[in-house]
Amino acid sequence: MKLFVGLGNPGPSYQNNRHNIGFMAADAIHRRHSSFGPWRARFQAQVSEGTLAGEKVLLMKPTTYMNESGRSVGEAMRFFKLAPEDVVVLYDELDLPAAKFRLKANGGHGGHNGLRSMTAHITDQYRRVRLGIGHPGHKDRVHQWVLGDFAKVDAEWLDLLLNAIADNCPLLAEDNDSQFSNKVTLAIRPEQSGKPNKKEPSRETAQNKKQAKTDKTANPTEELKAKPAPKAVGYQDKQVSKGPLAIGLERLFGSKGKE
Repeated sequence: MKLFVGLGNPGPSYQNNRHNIGFMAADAIHRRHSSFGPWRARFQAQVSEGTLAGEKVLLMKPTTYMNESGRSVGEAMRFFKLAPEDVVVLYDELDLPAAKFRLKANGGHGGHNGLRSMTAHITDQYRRVRLGIGHPGHKDRVHQWVLGDFAKVDAEWLDLLLNAIADNCPLLAEDNDSQFSNKVTLAIRPEQSGKPNKKEPSRETAQNKKQAKTDKTANPTEELKAKPAPKAVGYQDKQVSKGPLAIGLERLFGSKGKE
């Protein structure tokens, strides 16, 4: 069995906060996979039981507020007799740019009070899905930043990231962390699909243009050869033209070439 824990703060006033991206990820997983039942109150959390890749999974959103998240998770772990390695925590990460993510096993809390509580109650040997929300630029603005709502402009990358996590979370249930990371990375970076950018010529087109330019430089007469040369007036075999006076004198006195 696995515990997938999204971190956040309960209540409608917090639901769109950057700090609640862990709750948002848990909700996205719940919506995507029909095996999960309705949310219900248990272990000082909202929980939902389901199955991913043949593994039983308990989705959790602790309602203890962020700073006491570990109490809720510790209670569930003891009930199901689970190890810290069976826990996957999804949470907001200031030290990652918005729209980025990282998956890691164990480590420090990095100043995140939700992780600090988790480590205090279940040790630091749990897996973490770090969801980047960016940094406001100065430590004095951090509190206001994390408890502020996502902007409307964030909706596109946020939906892309949450959907990618929801689509690929069965790999986490299988402990296939590397494949999960690869698939989510590709999903949130569509330019890696190999499709040419509409605003820029494809590599093939650019290469063809470059080759054509090279050919013209190497053969500067190529364009001239393509155009038919103008015919000389009065002569088909010699590229020499004569004026009216020369033609009249030739008729009067005859050509020097004739005997």
